[in-house]
Amino acid sequence: MKNTTPLVGLLLLCASCSPNEKLAPIGAGGAAPGDAGAVPDASGGGAEGDPFAQLPKIAPTATGRRGAAATVDLRGTLAAIEVLKRGGNAVDAAVAAAGVLGVTDPFSCGIGGGGFMLIYLADGDEVIALDHRETAPSRLEARLYYEGGAPVPFDELVTSGLSVGVPGTVRGWSDALRRYGTLGLGDVLQRAIQVAEAGFDVDETFFEQTGRNLSRFQAITSTKALFLGPDAKPWPVGALFKNPDLAATYRLIAEGGEKAFYEGQVAAAIVAAVKEPPVEPGSALDVRAGVLELSDLRDYETRVRPALSTTYRDYAIYGVGLPSSGGIAVAEALDLLEGYDMAPLTPVEVLHRYLGASRLAFADRGAFLGDPEFVDAPVKGLLSKDYADARRAQIDLAAAPSAAAEPGDPYAFQSDPSPAPGRARKAEGGSAGPKDAGDNETTHITVSDAAGNIVSYTCTIEYEGGNGIVVPGYGFLLNNELTDFTIPPDPSAPHPNVAEPGKRPRSSMSPTIVLKDGKPALALGSPGGSTIITTVLQILVNHIDLGLPIDEALAAPRLSQRNSGDGSTDAETAFLSAPEAEGLASLGHALSDAATLGGEIGAATALRFHGDGTVTAVAEPVRRHGGSAMVEQPR
Repeated sequence: MKNTTPLVGLLLLCASCSPNEKLAPIGAGGAAPGDAGAVPDASGGGAEGDPFAQLPKIAPTATGRRGAAATVDLRGTLAAIEVLKRGGNAVDAAVAAAGVLGVTDPFSCGIGGGGFMLIYLADGDEVIALDHRETAPSRLEARLYYEGGAPVPFDELVTSGLSVGVPGTVRGWSDALRRYGTLGLGDVLQRAIQVAEAGFDVDETFFEQTGRNLSRFQAITSTKALFLGPDAKPWPVGALFKNPDLAATYRLIAEGGEKAFYEGQVAAAIVAAVKEPPVEPGSALDVRAGVLELSDLRDYETRVRPALSTTYRDYAIYGVGLPSSGGIAVAEALDLLEGYDMAPLTPVEVLHRYLGASRLAFADRGAFLGDPEFVDAPVKGLLSKDYADARRAQIDLAAAPSAAAEPGDPYAFQSDPSPAPGRARKAEGGSAGPKDAGDNETTHITVSDAAGNIVSYTCTIEYEGGNGIVVPGYGFLLNNELTDFTIPPDPSAPHPNVAEPGKRPRSSMSPTIVLKDGKPALALGSPGGSTIITTVLQILVNHIDLGLPIDEALAAPRLSQRNSGDGSTDAETAFLSAPEAEGLASLGHALSDAATLGGEIGAATALRFHGDGTVTAVAEPVRRHGGSAMVEQPR
């Protein structure tokens, strides 16, 4: 996990972060799944110059030349930089980092989940989106989410086989490397294998996440055996944590490619865990079985989609489109904000407009958006500048509303206004659900290389700890991504995001790449459930409109307005004591302490590209106990 050296005074220590040019040797042999005793010494033997044998100190900001990387975890960032220094490109490095994070940050991401990878290809000057979002099994029906005519309680659905979507991560990695990388899975997974076998010291984040999930982890035999100590309690901070089962699974994938995951023993174990959850005998936890089949895994496909884009002032903003709502919501909010001249405004006035734009974007998000292979969403209308001009009038510059906003009518602003005006107004709005209020997980990786390629990659297993079920003998948690489907109170109610076989649930992931004058300017993203959208949006506003340097824009206290029913806005604890809080309160904003988010919103990473050819990599200095940023050639 992350190095636990205090962050104070470490900004100047980045120059000591100099990963060696070659991978440290990996121990020979391998452990069979479940064979915890056959763990080779893969620590690198303390090889001189090996950064994994003697970890460099963590720094949340680094500036220099050539490649750069930022993640939530020191080892993840190291893995990316190491691949770059070996000659790999940004795609190779991003997958290497994700593989390591699957070991050290297993409650946020891993091969049991999915994600969206946004890639800028310098050679072709294009931005593409690789969608490896999880899909609903072929036998899933919306009625399975209702019992006695009412929706299954959210807390019960989370820890169940019914919440598991077909994992897309491994096929996403494989397709990304095959199409855009220079290395194979066998190359980029070597560090992840080593870290899983050699182990790492449990840090505060790992300990706290385990503690928050303690009761359900205790109820699942495989999860209890892996993530809890002999006393069935969280491993203490400083304890050495190893995952030989995951190392063996990674080896199977490294040697056999994606088929080793989607067919054969791993696939069979996944299906068994979903259909017959390994519940501790005598547990009171009701863990419902799912309907995943081997054919669902075998037939899973990624999607390569054109990046979604808009302009904001003199910037070109690129994001991912449906089935993620993130890029659309961020773009719509920016279109709304573009109508204001921010230069003469106070920070309070800028934030007031930011909150108003976010409220309207979330109202539209909730009403119209779903998997594009199932829903003809009015994306062109939502991203029309004319629609933004008309919708902007709903933002009251004098006072904040005390109720949720209604969705607009984007159909009138595109060439095929199919539904009758107002029809979509009957759909459920964009109010925050139970998960939106408490989910601060997922993770984001931002990487660039010396050739100018960029990857902004958000990957996840959804809720903190996913569905809570470790696949027995294979060392990874399954996702609970299908809880991202909308479950209306009435099972017959239509909605663009209701569950259907083969459908991808609507996401909030918002990996973003920004160009200016045709050249890369910024790349960023964040975890945090639906607060991902507001986190990315606020960082852009902080940097572009308020003129904050990227490290300050990312570190600044956050607000999240997601069209809540009572009009209230989640505010980080740090914001509530800021002068701007009083100013917003005077405009009628009801600020709610984001206590259910641990007082924090998001855990972003970013890269800022400068005109002199240098790049600044930035991770969180405090949130989630701080992240890690590095460059190939420190300044």
